[in-house]
Amino acid sequence: MAGWVRVGEAGDVPDGEANAYSVGDRIIAIANIGGDLHAFDDVCTHKQCSLSEGELDATVIECPCHGSRFDVITGEVVDGPAIEPIDVFEVREEGGELQVSVA
Repeated sequence: MAGWVRVGEAGDVPDGEANAYSVGDRIIAIANIGGDLHAFDDVCTHKQCSLSEGELDATVIECPCHGSRFDVITGEVVDGPAIEPIDVFEVREEGGELQVSVA
């Protein structure tokens, strides 16, 4: 799957929150940070828990299972126990749609 994929409606993700969407065989989370959208793998690289169910603090999301923390802009691990980063993706609102680009 390549190119832009519609996942929802523009405005679906409230400021300071993250929502998860199915994109092909992946689950992608989208966070809204002060009106800027950031898309990333919703699955923690430590124990495969849903990151969108965790707490978002500025640009860092915390896994609700074991506390691993990831930067949603870069995908880098901020705090373990996870050691592998998460993938990040382009996201946009276009024509009233919320879209992500997954290569």
